[in-house]
Amino acid sequence: MREEEYLQSLHFNSLRVKDGSLVNMSLPIVLAIDDETKGRIGSSSHVGLLGPDGDCVAILRSFEIYKHNKEERIARTWGTTAPGLPYVEEVITRAGNWLIGGDLEVLKPIKYNDGLDNYRLSPKQLRDEFDKREADAVFAFQLRNPVHNGHALLMNDTRKRLLEMGYKNPILLLHPLGGFTKADDVPLDVRMEQHSKVLEDGVLDPETTIVAIFPSPMHYAGPTEVQWHAKARINAGANFYIVGRDPAGMGHPTEKRDLYDPDHGKKVLSMAPGLEKLNILPFRVAAYDTKVNKMAFFDPTRAKDFLFISGTKMRAFAKSGENPPEGFMCPSGWNVLVKYYESLQAEEPSEQPVLST
Repeated sequence: MREEEYLQSLHFNSLRVKDGSLVNMSLPIVLAIDDETKGRIGSSSHVGLLGPDGDCVAILRSFEIYKHNKEERIARTWGTTAPGLPYVEEVITRAGNWLIGGDLEVLKPIKYNDGLDNYRLSPKQLRDEFDKREADAVFAFQLRNPVHNGHALLMNDTRKRLLEMGYKNPILLLHPLGGFTKADDVPLDVRMEQHSKVLEDGVLDPETTIVAIFPSPMHYAGPTEVQWHAKARINAGANFYIVGRDPAGMGHPTEKRDLYDPDHGKKVLSMAPGLEKLNILPFRVAAYDTKVNKMAFFDPTRAKDFLFISGTKMRAFAKSGENPPEGFMCPSGWNVLVKYYESLQAEEPSEQPVLST
């Protein structure tokens, strides 16, 4: 982004385009550079962008360089400058003091060469796939955790609701986040293997499900970030978006409370400019029903019968090798998680990874 676009994104969560309409853009897409790089660029009008292997993958033309005010960016994106925000600590704090933006010419598709590139479908590729499957509705589910049977219940119930609304062939876009995540989140390659087991076991129907990687980093910026998640799925062809409690939220980094109001994410989505084309589907709370030994929708009239298993608790089970209650997750998917944590303990029992991508 150039400075004008950056300021619109930061202050208005949207961009005004040439025809006067608004495009939702709640997170700025920027490239930071340090003083040395700024000096090397000098008076050049174009710069090449290099991939990890040194190949030129894009050209930034007619660019401008402007000040990277980190404090303002952090405060406006997260609503706090409290220490301990994962993306801030790992990315923004370490970034350069300048931002560079201009006209971007991509020379070739980015390849990660990690065995997962076949899942990295562009928005156009996804829209083409939906057309190929003759979808008359596309509903997207954003996640950064392994899929348990509660997630599957929500997704399968959503498809049932769409069929009842008169749609003939609703297709699910299972779109796990593939960029930066917190150190205690399960890495992407493990999650993708777990997702494949969920489809192999028929917990989700492969005929009506498309699994693709959403290559964005996770900011954990609550109602600000959830707009980005929704807008990106519109670009990919979705017209329904499943949203639950505290989307893109996290615990406060220094206090024992949620950083954001758990209900604000779905409220913001229902009124955010530029997201009018997207139908927001708030989902019912799912928990483990001890009476029937499976995940079910929570019934407040018999609350004592339900067990809530958080992502933290799920990871604790896997780390200790303890099995969750029967019916929480398909066995083959659970084995993927157990093997991952066993490998961590075997390699570095006293250390944790700094970050996972």
